[in-house]
Amino acid sequence: MTNRKSPTVLVAGGAGFLGSHLCEALLARGDRVICLDNFLTGRRRNLRHLEREPRFELIEHDVVRPLPASLRRRPFERIYNLACAASPPHYQADPEHTLLTSVLGARHLLMLAEAAGASLLQASTSEIYGDPEVHPQAEAYWGHVNPTGPRACYDEGKRAAETLCYDYARAGRVAVRVARIFNTYGPRMRADDGRVVSNVVCQALAGDDITVYGDGSQTRSFCYVADLIDGLVRLMAHEAPGFAVPPVNLGNPVELTVSDLVQRVLAMTGSPSAIVTRPLPTDDPRRRRPDIARAQELLGWAPKVPLDQGLKATILWFADEAEDGPRGVVVPEERRAVLV
Repeated sequence: MTNRKSPTVLVAGGAGFLGSHLCEALLARGDRVICLDNFLTGRRRNLRHLEREPRFELIEHDVVRPLPASLRRRPFERIYNLACAASPPHYQADPEHTLLTSVLGARHLLMLAEAAGASLLQASTSEIYGDPEVHPQAEAYWGHVNPTGPRACYDEGKRAAETLCYDYARAGRVAVRVARIFNTYGPRMRADDGRVVSNVVCQALAGDDITVYGDGSQTRSFCYVADLIDGLVRLMAHEAPGFAVPPVNLGNPVELTVSDLVQRVLAMTGSPSAIVTRPLPTDDPRRRRPDIARAQELLGWAPKVPLDQGLKATILWFADEAEDGPRGVVVPEERRAVLV
């Protein structure tokens, strides 16, 4: 398992929700993995089970700054750029840093990929479609984004990062892959990340009021984390002529209203939580559903984990984690026995 011929892979943002699962999957494949993270939203506890793995290395660094010289000498074959806060409360906390992470971070990693002759996968987002006027969203849709709104630091940052990736590819400098990631959920989400699954699950487990923004009729498409990671690995491995593969949507095409999600979680947790409504945030998308025809054709990929199965794993993870340390979730003992 310490074969020197194992590919060396860099995962920027590797201590985050998605990044830690990706590091784990790559190690299981036999790769050598170097994880880069500034720990603004990533957590060391997400990587604790990997610390004794000889093919794993953790480097603390912010990709907004030029990469360390020691990193630039590594023989990377693949680079995954997952380095950016991905939930509105986190990316809006320091919008300038969010924008620079997307743009400068992508540039620094593209420069590293060019020097190493490595392929780079850019983790983009469904947010590049904004509040879409086309449904479902296919990769050919250019989006409906407010460039001056409170979400623009993330939306436009990711759009600019895609532009930079394809500029490098057109110049023959780096082979790039771009994954447009739709709502993903599963173990290792942060209780405070502000996304709908973690919000609803944590509030239900604690017996707190469940907050629904708007009237709950807005839709999302929820992809379990294991399916998403499989898609990322397949996309990176996809062979194509030239230096660029067109952007690929990765998400679950099953569309669900927020109200439906809330009712499922309430039933699975046996929670007595009441539902309270709040105004819909500015520029919050009303409908979100990926067209995954390209992923199916190019990668042979489609999500496999049913929503109820994924929610069960997520609910149990949050309940178990509440016992191990403060996460803002307290599960009353009388309800533990009735979970899912």
